[in-house]
Amino acid sequence: MKSYFDHKVVWITGASSGIGEALVIALAANSKAKIILSSRNVNQLTLVAQKAMLDADRFMILPIDLENYQKMSTWVAEAVEHFGKIDILINNAGVSQRSLAMDTDIEVDKRLMDIDFIGTVALTKAVLPYMIQRESGQIVVISSLMGIFATPMRSSYAAAKHALHGFFDALRAELHSKKVMITIICPGFIQTPISINALTGNGSAQGTMDDATQNGMPVDVFARKMLSAVAKQKNEVAIGGKEIFGAYLKRFLPNVLAKIVRKLKVV
Repeated sequence: MKSYFDHKVVWITGASSGIGEALVIALAANSKAKIILSSRNVNQLTLVAQKAMLDADRFMILPIDLENYQKMSTWVAEAVEHFGKIDILINNAGVSQRSLAMDTDIEVDKRLMDIDFIGTVALTKAVLPYMIQRESGQIVVISSLMGIFATPMRSSYAAAKHALHGFFDALRAELHSKKVMITIICPGFIQTPISINALTGNGSAQGTMDDATQNGMPVDVFARKMLSAVAKQKNEVAIGGKEIFGAYLKRFLPNVLAKIVRKLKVV
């Protein structure tokens, strides 16, 4: 892993907590990568950079909001001006959901799609011209097992993650000759604040930790496994515990998975 990331510029969205924070810390400790940290929370990004013990010349804090599509080209230009290039974009920022479809306001459905799909696509499209010009780069998308199959209480979250798979699978084929790679990462249950920040039907945050998330894979373990997959330039990989077998059931025994999903405790 170390030699792959050395001297590369790695841009991580959602870097203020959870998976994003763990990726910053892992890269800082195990490589000579230069890191762009992005989220809406500047103060928390500063704390993450301090926790990772990054020297001033190795990082840039660049606040962005995925819902503000119109500013993507401006933010990308700032990143390129600062470090001269972007080698790897890790699309990690997003928000989850904990509400029944019929209890979810349509504006909440739209917000989930705007953040988890449209914002990610918009940032990627703004970065791509720089990578294509250099004929080098890697776009990493942190999706979810919900991008492969779906469970109750996650309807629009799963829809957004499914959309990411469709878009980035197509983009991978389109960029093959341009030498820009696409890697999709599908986490299972990882110990992060994702369920605390998940949107409920009226758009408010759930505010509590799910049992499955609390008992999931430690986030530092996930970060190491994910960075290894990125360094190996894998097309797609699922990382987690026994829940990843749902992806295999979806492909080979979909009717069995459907019966299991109906009985799941999903909060």
